[in-house]
Amino acid sequence: MNLRDLHYLVALAEHRHFGRAAEASFVSQPTLSTQIKKLEDELGVALVERTPRKVLLTETGREIARRARGVLSEIEEIKAIAQRTRDPESGTLRLGIFPTLGPYLLPHLVPQVRKHFPRLELLLVEEKTEQVIRMLREGSLDVGILALPLHEESLHTEFLFEEPFVLAVPEDHPLAHKQKRLKLDDLEDESLLLLEDGHCMRDQALEVCQLAGAGERSGFRATSLETLRQMVAANVGITLLPTLAIKPPVARTDNVHLLEFAGHPPSRRIALVWRKSSSMGTFLQRFAQVIRDLPADLLQPGIIDAKPARQPAR
Repeated sequence: MNLRDLHYLVALAEHRHFGRAAEASFVSQPTLSTQIKKLEDELGVALVERTPRKVLLTETGREIARRARGVLSEIEEIKAIAQRTRDPESGTLRLGIFPTLGPYLLPHLVPQVRKHFPRLELLLVEEKTEQVIRMLREGSLDVGILALPLHEESLHTEFLFEEPFVLAVPEDHPLAHKQKRLKLDDLEDESLLLLEDGHCMRDQALEVCQLAGAGERSGFRATSLETLRQMVAANVGITLLPTLAIKPPVARTDNVHLLEFAGHPPSRRIALVWRKSSSMGTFLQRFAQVIRDLPADLLQPGIIDAKPARQPAR
């Protein structure tokens, strides 16, 4: 048994198809199939059920694949320890981030990462929170940027910043003419457009609705913040947006009026997250500080009395 064979088995467990697993492993399908058969012969057990349309792992195969992921993750940790010892700021960092933050934070973060760690190769993965946590746990990601709270004992969380929400309404909505900052009570009996299940921001928005006595607009759930923004522009309803999603380089949207909340506004708390067993902890503390050092005004809506500019025609 060798590490290569474990890689093949893990790829087969993930793709459940010999052709796709071979492609992901950069070998031919016959090569992968032959090595899996040799592994079965060596262990003396069946690992795979071969069916005409797909591949299913046996119960034993699934358990061995699960443990193989752990072995391969430990090997990557060993390599990372050696690499970080030689040069702490070089190598590859695999970072996962969720979709309602990634497109809005990364344009500000990536230039700073390049400035502070010019030899670092940053690989970005955008997935929903649950998937990022799974990938961290399995070792296919080194670090994640996620919203708190998290309930995962194996992960270390390093608080980064608190991001306020603003309210987006159509220009002819009664709240658009409000002269003062919003109070949560102003949302009482309103129905908000929300994201679909699986987005952590849906849960955060539902908490705001509960506190304000507001509800969810029935019959519609968006797949992205940009869909929500365009639904507001189309006079369908109102929604919450995180502050980074209204900052340049994001363009203002015609017929969308933005409103700040008074006092301590509803917000989300963002953290850098990595495995407690990771060898990269010291470096990731420095990485976290680069994020904390981003300009403070990125997290300040600064939209009082501001009117959205019309986008240029395309």
